[in-house]
Amino acid sequence: MRLKMKRLGQDETFRAVPDVSGVGGSLVVRSKNPLVLEGKVAVITGGASGIGRATAGVLAEYGAQSVILDIDEDKGKGAVSAITEVGGKAKFIKCDVTSSHECREAVDKIKAKFGRIDILFNNAGVIVRKDVVSHEEAEWDLVMNVTLKGTYLMSKYVIPAMAANGGGSIINTGSGWGLKGGDNAASYCAAKAGVVNLTRAMAIDHGRQNIRVNCVCPGDTDTPMLRGEARQLGLDEDKFLESSGVDRPLQRIGVPRDIANAVLFLASDLSGWITGATIVVDGGGIA
Repeated sequence: MRLKMKRLGQDETFRAVPDVSGVGGSLVVRSKNPLVLEGKVAVITGGASGIGRATAGVLAEYGAQSVILDIDEDKGKGAVSAITEVGGKAKFIKCDVTSSHECREAVDKIKAKFGRIDILFNNAGVIVRKDVVSHEEAEWDLVMNVTLKGTYLMSKYVIPAMAANGGGSIINTGSGWGLKGGDNAASYCAAKAGVVNLTRAMAIDHGRQNIRVNCVCPGDTDTPMLRGEARQLGLDEDKFLESSGVDRPLQRIGVPRDIANAVLFLASDLSGWITGATIVVDGGGIA
């Protein structure tokens, strides 16, 4: 029995089916490409820069309507322009994810404009490079509120919209330091560990609504936040980034697209039976 395959259109994939004709014929069954996100609305928090911006672009590249939420209006609108200039669909809404009112209002605006939310990427986060003794209480609260509370608030208001539409996919940004400890980053490690386990709890609670919830845990990635860490520690940015990659099996740090590709997978139908999972994208850093 032979298998034959034929390439189809961009929005379609192919399936190989047995050639049982005995005369070399083949049957091609057309099916939708599971990576195509046409008709889906994706919300990305912290989408004005770094991993969030890259992910908004990748999801739009694959057909989604990206909605970028961020407190930085100028960078957010710049991200939208970069996406729309190459034919993607994107919108910016200013939103502080630590504010219940602003999260609810942003979700209401998205529902009014697009009528649905299919994908939520809870990505907003901050880091303070200090141990617990050095931390000011306000710094601790900032990291927890943006990283962990923000994930809770956005999920709180998005999940009912997803459920009303038959389901969806939520992806939370954790960290390698949410799975193991790191030096001089006590609040960040605690917040990201919370995100990792919140992901599991949400997957259990909302699977019955056909909502999948997964976590992507990046390693060091060349973003404004990582470069900001170097400044907090009083280190040269370039040397800090170089040293962050040398001990990894793949011998480099990540770029935002590395993480965005993992989010694309978790947002797409290719991951349709994956929920409550944590995917580490770190070049083997915690292997």
